[in-house]
Formats: sequence, structure tokens, C-alpha cells
Amino acid sequence: MKIPTLLLLGALSAFAADRPNIVLLFADDLGRYASAYADPKRPSPNDIIRTPAFDRIANEGVRFDNAFVSAPSCTPSRGSLYTGRHFFRNGSFSQLHSRWQKGAPDPGDAIVGMPETLARAGYHVGWSHKWHIPERLIGGKDHQYSPHGNRISNFSQQVTKKPGIRGQIFDAVRGNFHAFLADRKDDQPFFYSFNPTNTHRAWVRGSGKALWGLDPDKLKGKLPPFLPDNEVVREDFADYLGEAMAFDQACGVIIEELEKTGELDNTLVVISGDHGIPGFPRGKCNVHDFGSRVLLSMRWPEHIAPDRVIKPPVSLIDLAPTFLAAAGTDSPDDPDGQNLLPVLKPGGDEKNLRGWALIGREVHVGSARENFLPYPVRALRTADFLYVRNFKPGRWPMGDPKAAAGDAMPDFKKINNDTRAAYADIDASPTKAWLVRHRDDDGLGIVLREGWEKRPSEEFYDLAKDPFQIHNLATDPAYAADLDRLRKLLMTQLEEGADPRLGDAFDRPPYCIESR
Repeated sequence: MKIPTLLLLGALSAFAADRPNIVLLFADDLGRYASAYADPKRPSPNDIIRTPAFDRIANEGVRFDNAFVSAPSCTPSRGSLYTGRHFFRNGSFSQLHSRWQKGAPDPGDAIVGMPETLARAGYHVGWSHKWHIPERLIGGKDHQYSPHGNRISNFSQQVTKKPGIRGQIFDAVRGNFHAFLADRKDDQPFFYSFNPTNTHRAWVRGSGKALWGLDPDKLKGKLPPFLPDNEVVREDFADYLGEAMAFDQACGVIIEELEKTGELDNTLVVISGDHGIPGFPRGKCNVHDFGSRVLLSMRWPEHIAPDRVIKPPVSLIDLAPTFLAAAGTDSPDDPDGQNLLPVLKPGGDEKNLRGWALIGREVHVGSARENFLPYPVRALRTADFLYVRNFKPGRWPMGDPKAAAGDAMPDFKKINNDTRAAYADIDASPTKAWLVRHRDDDGLGIVLREGWEKRPSEEFYDLAKDPFQIHNLATDPAYAADLDRLRKLLMTQLEEGADPRLGDAFDRPPYCIESR
């Protein structure tokens, strides 16, 4: 029997009213930095940052202490989030800038993606600022909402030049969101992804203090031990935290607009980032915590218990299945992620979490190594250990030394501004330039080893004893059983996911090519 059109539309409208809006506030290059993470027992940069928007979502919902990306590189990280799949399963967008041999069949073409799945389920979907994966996953470029510009994406540069523009930048964030809402039909549920890039290099040197009152000297004794604790590095880090505060203020604008329109309590709000800090050793492009652990908080009243902290590791691949479950639909993409809602509801049990995160990467900067080869690495992060498998230990993990090879000493300004001058998988920065210039100084052994020197085929860290993952225990007999257990678990996951790395396919076309 054919259902009358009006009756069908009414039924769909009633169903839509029961489904939440979903707002993803997603920063570029932002690790686990928010004032909610400050801990008096463990001094860290979180002690000086102020993030009221993130803290509110965490306090009124849930804060994850150990959330990890699938890959600490922009495109594969975002691809895995929007598909719910491990990064290596996403074909062309499993590497930065979707490098792929032209004309070769692409397994990524068959992927629908979470946003498009929501659109097919009746959601109004849209995004602003950075996307960095195929636009078809969110219905095409027509779903981009930036009529008021992308000013937040170079916040410190604009405000340093024109201090009076500060308010206009946040007005633009508000205006873009309003434009998105204006295209919504009646009470249609919506998905909006806000993706500014202000925490990506480059930002204005000294802007953390000048624009946000962040005193670099207050970072003394709070940096991880694989970073030099000096004036250059502290200022660089403070400037980064200032950009994180700009992101948080923009998040506050969108949360405020949700509240004004009466939509906040029927909206699943999520704040996170695509990987760790850029331009620092062990940061972006690394599977260790400094490069792969990110902030994550979620709020959805009555469905997520308030003021809760989740300690076991989760992965951002869990977001797509969680969003789709909230919307009452399923993924067509055979996701690897887990729906978190049963655990987050009042009375939910953390024991039902997977309990580990799989992390890895291949190509970041294409020209970082000779013949455009990737640096293949996979890792498993559990509550107790980090196991790392470096598949090609003969390659430079952060890219070839290039201008810094041997006794060569490149110009400070060049290293500060040109990422590709040396160790191209570390973004250009004052910190990188200082390290290259002072690499022969006494006392920098750990810094250089963790920064760019070649790594063994396996790494293993006891997190209770070594939270900064400096002391490799892979050859310690006392840890042989634990290492073997995680090694087998990792390989099982890679085999079940048909990881192309197991056959070195990432070293050949269509994955490995000289140009996009």
C-alpha cells in the first residue's frame, strides 16, 4: 500500500524532532590543550591556558583524557574521522593532500562518509573553513558556509596588523553559522562542522603574550622533557596556546548562538582537533602522545552523563558511528569505530570501551624523503602501554636532513620559514630553527633523538613509569610478554583491515607518486 505523501512527511518530521543536531568544533593541529586538563600533580602547558568553551562542554558533558587520532596528519586524520575507518582503509585520502596516481582505481571512491549519510537521512549538513578531504563526502562545495570569510584562520596575523578587527573576526564566525542555519528547512536536524586553521603554522611571534596575556616564562618547568626549556621554545609554545584560545573563543560564539536559538540542549556538541602541535619534536606526524593525543569533550543533556571523565583510550574514528547512532541511522562504510553513546549515558560502563587506539601514518610532506617515500609507522596505545612499529627504520622519521645534512648549517631564517628546507615533516618554526642551529650544544641528546634521528623497528613504553615515552623498553626481557601481546594485537588489526602497508603498497603507485 502506498503511504500518502503528507502522512509520510509528517512521520519523517516527527522522527526528525527526536534526533539531535550535531555540531563538531574541530581545530587544526590542536593537541590536548585546554584548562580543563590542568592537573596540580602534573605541571603542563594546560596550567596557563584558558578555554571556557571547552571547559563548559566538558563540565556539562564528558571529557576524554585519552583521545587519539587515527593519523597525526591532516587529510588522513580527517578522513578517518568522517568515515569511522582506520586511515589506511581510505584509499586516496589515507595520506596528506589525497596523493593518488591519476586514473588508478580508488577504493576511496566507494566511501559515502558520515556527513553524506546524515544528509541522506534528512539532515541539513554544512561546513566552514578547512575540509581537506573529498568534498563529495559532505555533498559538494555547495555545502561550504563562509560568506563572511575565513578570518579566524589567521587570527594573530590579522589582529596584530589591525587590533580593532578582533571583534569582527568572531562576528564572521557567527555570521557563517547564521548563513548555515538560514538554509535549514523548518525543524530539520542539522550537522555543522567548524574547522578553523589558526592553530596551524604560521602565527605571529609574540602573539600569545601580546594578544592573550600568556607569559612564556610561566611555562618554565611545564614543557615535556624532550623540548629545550628556553626562551625561544617557551615563547613559541605560548603563541600556539594563544591560537588555541582564539579557537576556543570562536567555539564559544557558536555555542552561544545555539543557546540563543533554543537548540543547545537538543544538540550533540563535540570539540576536538586533528592531531598534535606543529613545529615541535615529537609533535605533529608522530604516533607518540605529543603528536597524536587530542582534546575531546562532548555534551548532549540526558543522553551523556554530565561532569564525567573517561580515562580509557578512545579514537576519533569512534565519532562517526556515535553521530550516526544519535541520528538513528547506520554507516554504509563498514567502520572500525565504536558507538560511544551506550558508555556515555547515565550509568554507562567504561568496561565496554574497546580500550585501545590504533595510530599510524604514511606520507605527510611528499618531498620529505628521497623518491617521495613515506615514513610507515603503526602503533597501539592502551591505558598502560604504547607499542610502536616502525616498518622502515632506515628512513628518516621526520624527513631527510637536506639542508642540515652533515656539517651543513642552514640559515636560521630559512629553517624558521621554509618547512621543506630540512626535516620536512616538522613544520617550520622558531623551535625547529633553534634546534638545527644549536644541535651541537651539550645536553640536547634526548631532544635530537626524539626530534628527528632514525628509530628502531620497535618501541615500547610503560606509561605509568614513563608518561613522556622516552625510555624504549622493546628489548627489556621484563616486558617481553606485554610487547608480544600488543604486537600480535596490532598485526591482527592490520591484517583484518587489509592494511596496504603489509605488502608495502604505500611505497608504490597509486599511493606513492611524485606529484598529486
